[in-house]
Amino acid sequence: MAGAKNHDYHILPPSPWPLLGSFSALTMAVGGVMWMHQAAYGGYVFLLGLAGVLYTMYGWWSDVVREANSGDHTPVVQLHLRYGMILFIASEVMFFVGWFWAWFDFSLFPVPLEIVDGSVQIAEIAAQWPPKGLEVIDPFAFPLLNTLILLCSGTTVTWAHHSLINGDREGFKKGLWLTIGLGLLFSAIQAYEYLHSPIPFKGLNYGAAFYMATGFHGFHVLVGTIFLIVCLVRGYRGDFTPRQHFGFEAAAWYWHFVDVVWLFLFVAIYVWGSWGAPVHG
Repeated sequence: MAGAKNHDYHILPPSPWPLLGSFSALTMAVGGVMWMHQAAYGGYVFLLGLAGVLYTMYGWWSDVVREANSGDHTPVVQLHLRYGMILFIASEVMFFVGWFWAWFDFSLFPVPLEIVDGSVQIAEIAAQWPPKGLEVIDPFAFPLLNTLILLCSGTTVTWAHHSLINGDREGFKKGLWLTIGLGLLFSAIQAYEYLHSPIPFKGLNYGAAFYMATGFHGFHVLVGTIFLIVCLVRGYRGDFTPRQHFGFEAAAWYWHFVDVVWLFLFVAIYVWGSWGAPVHG
């Protein structure tokens, strides 16, 4: 018959989210630049754009959840959603490659420069790695504990995934609760570590590279924890089934990615990057 649907896709209704998200991202970027240049109202413009981006995420993903619950996510659509998630994780990998690149460039080719009162000066202490006289964090204290926590969280999220596939909703919920708890514990320990860290944030490349790499990873842990909390709420609502649960599957992939990145951070930055330097405390 004319007009009969003969494909596995669905036509999306008109959506305001692409336009709103674009303008919100633009506002946030402009506000961030204004803020860094200490322009008037720069911080408020940034926060306004951030609020728009967060609202766009909430509204857009809510629409995706409604599409999934209404049966629009056929096996072919789910397959392409997986392709999209794989490409997103690949972009995240390249994001962290940039920070690792900076870390190894600074460490293998140290530049004897130091920023003092806004001016660049020659500094003997910056010509070695770690910088001469700098105390570092003991990699086998809190960093090792956080490594074990993330590895355990990888097993609990896998438990939740396998429980969901086998129709064990209670096991799915318990695994998610444990994973979320471990993620929050990781974030709390890292916050405590930052508060007592002897490494300066500015003035030397070591501190800047250290905090940018580990800090962005900590941000990804928080995002992944929020992702899993949303999945837990949806699990209690009965949204997921053994055959259709891409939302949680994407969250699990993201969490495993966070786990793997931390292992590289622990070895390259905490262990290798602090080798030979005096340990703080």
